[in-house]
Amino acid sequence: MRIVIAGGHGKIAQRLERLLAARGDSAAGIIRNPDQAEDLRANGADTIVCDLEKATVDEVANHLRGADAAVFAAGAGPGSGAARKRTVDRAAAVLFADAAERAGVHRFLIVSSMGATGEPPPGTDPVFAEYLRAKAAADDDIRSRPGLDWTVLRPGTLTDQPGTGHVTLAERTGHGSVPRDDVAAVLAALLNEPGTAGRTLELIEGPVPIDEAVKAAAAR
Repeated sequence: MRIVIAGGHGKIAQRLERLLAARGDSAAGIIRNPDQAEDLRANGADTIVCDLEKATVDEVANHLRGADAAVFAAGAGPGSGAARKRTVDRAAAVLFADAAERAGVHRFLIVSSMGATGEPPPGTDPVFAEYLRAKAAADDDIRSRPGLDWTVLRPGTLTDQPGTGHVTLAERTGHGSVPRDDVAAVLAALLNEPGTAGRTLELIEGPVPIDEAVKAAAAR
């Protein structure tokens, strides 16, 4: 299986690249900065240098042709302002979905965020509120596409603690945290479980082995 990952140098994406390489899949990470290419090669991934804030749909589609799946794991990141939440977390995700459809790539995963379900509560930090709005808008756009076998994954608070291999994965989990290791492992498992297409799933740490949690989510 060949998987193209937007945001290829992100913390979750790099973990996913290593997992995919270890199981014999082919991963390619889209990065904006060519200086990051060596990190991706060390993960066992190919590199695609492309700025999703400036690229056209056709340019991105050309990078996606021949792939079996696309994963949007990009984000404006900490320290960025509200404007980049709109151009990366929303617009780049929509562009990536447009490109996947044009390239004939049907399996599409997007890493969203818990809380990206509507207008943020009063008192939410303005930039974080814009982040949640951008994620929600991107999710809504992708879920409206009959041409994509999409799965929206909404992790709780991300940590860099070692993964446990056990999670809670459901349409509603309640608030909680989850190691990035386990988010990447869930993404890898989702890629192998077509029964999760058309599902929006929240993810936090929990007691269920990841493969079992993904199979259970597909069965619901």
